[in-house]
Amino acid sequence: MKKTLLTAALLTAFGVAAVAPQAALAASTGTINFSGKVYKDTCVITVNNGATVTLPTVATSAFATSSGVALASSATNFNIALTACDNNLVSASTAFNGTNIDTTTGNLKNSLSTNNSNVEIELLNGASVINTNTNANAPTIALTSGAGNVTLTAEYITTSTATTAGLVSSSVGFTLTYN
Repeated sequence: MKKTLLTAALLTAFGVAAVAPQAALAASTGTINFSGKVYKDTCVITVNNGATVTLPTVATSAFATSSGVALASSATNFNIALTACDNNLVSASTAFNGTNIDTTTGNLKNSLSTNNSNVEIELLNGASVINTNTNANAPTIALTSGAGNVTLTAEYITTSTATTAGLVSSSVGFTLTYN
């Protein structure tokens, strides 16, 4: 009986000790380090040397298939140049925005609502199509000694099996995030 009571008393003591709150162990000191950069004003931005990007005139027969790009001769290169940047900047990421973006295709819609030619403008970064809605394949511009540039391409792309003749006009905004 004494052995049973002793065993019960030990189990109770260890059981209470197991569920009793334990004192938290913590370091008595610590350090938080901070770092950052402050840049001078943003870069000077020049698109296509200040000129409108003018795509060539093409015939409706230039569109071989529905949802197809016009003949390669419609591809027009243009340049985004950054100058007078802070020399500590290493790059600028591009993000497109605006009301002329087709949220389905990511292309630029024809803003001439009275002249629907079933054509949009597709932007490319090298061989990669830029989706201006999601900014997939949007360029990052490398900066060296406070300057950098990127060459993009604009081309017509049809949105229908029946591309009709008409004028095409569009625009897109962009924002640069400096790194």
